[in-house]
Amino acid sequence: MEDEPMSAEESLNLIARQHRRTRRELGGGPARMLAAWAFAWLIGWGFTYVAVQPGVAIPGWVAGGIVVPLLFCGAIAYTAYTSIRAGRGIRGPSRTVGAMYGYSWALSSIGLMVVDIRITQFQALSSDQVSLLWSGSWLLLTGVLYLAGGMVWQDKLMYGLGAWMIVSAALSVLVGYPLNFLVLTVCGGGGFLLGAIVYFVREKTGR
Repeated sequence: MEDEPMSAEESLNLIARQHRRTRRELGGGPARMLAAWAFAWLIGWGFTYVAVQPGVAIPGWVAGGIVVPLLFCGAIAYTAYTSIRAGRGIRGPSRTVGAMYGYSWALSSIGLMVVDIRITQFQALSSDQVSLLWSGSWLLLTGVLYLAGGMVWQDKLMYGLGAWMIVSAALSVLVGYPLNFLVLTVCGGGGFLLGAIVYFVREKTGR
């Protein structure tokens, strides 16, 4: 007699168990990836906030065109390396879901970039408003994707991080320019750092 197919709930539970087990075995858990992003956000956006302050002799293009892109490219490269390394030990539905989740990040990031660039090209917004558009939309996207990841892997911390990023996105727009960069630094980077610490403790304790 053939085994009956698993229900949706059983499939999600299997994916979550495989994900947690493999993360412990390979040491490729989210703690290190979140730490890399925390470093990029804290240093990159913190430097940007300082650079845009009156009287600071740092050209804005240095922060926006060099420092932030370099840090983010480094974080992306490390995340890709860690994800590929961890994926080698995963089989079955967990590997498929992980790959689809990774593709979701790539596709949504490209799509949002096109939208934001096109809106900026209309020149209907001031430079301050463009800054709010980019910071708010990217924080929002980050939050939504972390919510999705938390639901798929039944990870309450990941879901909570996503909710925090969405709140931070709204706050970054409400406080206006240039305080939005401070929100990116403290709330965005700080959120990643706190998540990295909690995941690191979980990995060490085997939870």
